[in-house]
Amino acid sequence: MAIIAPSFLASDFLRLGEECKMVNESEAEWLHLDIMDGRFVPNISFGLPVVEQIRTATSKVLDVHLMIVEPEKYTEAFKAAGADRLSVHIEACPHLHRNIQQIKQLGMKAGVAINPHTPIAMLHDIIGDIDTVLIMSVNPGFGGQKFIPHTLTRIRQLKQMITEGNHDVLIEIDGGVTAQNAAEIIKAGADVLVAGSNVFKSSDPKKAIHDLARI
Repeated sequence: MAIIAPSFLASDFLRLGEECKMVNESEAEWLHLDIMDGRFVPNISFGLPVVEQIRTATSKVLDVHLMIVEPEKYTEAFKAAGADRLSVHIEACPHLHRNIQQIKQLGMKAGVAINPHTPIAMLHDIIGDIDTVLIMSVNPGFGGQKFIPHTLTRIRQLKQMITEGNHDVLIEIDGGVTAQNAAEIIKAGADVLVAGSNVFKSSDPKKAIHDLARI
């Protein structure tokens, strides 16, 4: 079964405590938190104070996805706020290996996120140093977008790279994940499914998580 990571970008920010309680009571293992700066992506989401408050409301894994430029300036702060896993974008990090070392030295699991247009082959020289690859299956910046079908090919390419190198790396998929396409995504090689609108906009979010977790 895949790990389910509900994306709080789609949650009701006026009811964050209740949303955390729902996820705590669900089969989700991670909480996915999207941090956007309005520079790397054309949107602004939330920042450190919200992460800190969510940390107080759950003991589950906080999976923080930095869609920001110069993430190295904030890595220590997100560790202090309670992040367990921290992913930075390959496109935003000219010194990626240094960024990954920084994350690991702080005691977090390190991930590299990759946009839909960036070749999977770009990960070849960093794959042995990371814990997660976060494949964007939509263009980053906004929730509620449709899954890009070519992502399935990219997942298979990455899975082959991981298998051939005997690396211990999770494949995480973020964007447009639904109960209708989850089986195909998992079959291609995904380990973690980020689901935002499919969960929080559902009439029964816990059931939506259950359905994804049981695929």
